[in-house]
Amino acid sequence: MINPSVTFHVVPMEAIHGEAICKWSYTPPYNIYGWMPWEQMQALGIEFGDPQLREEQYVSILNEQEVLCGFAQLFPMEGVVRLGVGMRPDLCGHGLGKLFVDAIVQTALNRYPDREIDLEVLTWNQRAIRTYQKCGFTITDTYERRTPTGDKPFYCMVYDK
Repeated sequence: MINPSVTFHVVPMEAIHGEAICKWSYTPPYNIYGWMPWEQMQALGIEFGDPQLREEQYVSILNEQEVLCGFAQLFPMEGVVRLGVGMRPDLCGHGLGKLFVDAIVQTALNRYPDREIDLEVLTWNQRAIRTYQKCGFTITDTYERRTPTGDKPFYCMVYDK
């Protein structure tokens, strides 16, 4: 299942990547991770639809053929950088998660060497939780957070350097 010859590298997110990400369609229950249309994100100036936010916080993850495989947000907070991670839907569940997340973590460590690295994940997303644990993250907190479909339980997971 795992292809050890796959390598991922992280680059600044380009607008064309944002447009592609907005077209990704996840199957339920993962469809909660979908984005609004690209034109709407640009018009509202939100997330990677905002050129300044895209440049400061978002990166694209490419494979060795320079094909877009996912993205990450590196959201700086006081003493912490919070990761938001998204893999292209057709790549999910094929054993690539550890290599993918490791590339993102390395980028966060390089960019923010003195900060803790954490992330939030819905408690039902066991596939992602297992991947994060394989990458060195530990569940440190559980809380409710608002989502587009109402309040949901989340874990905070912290990376153990």
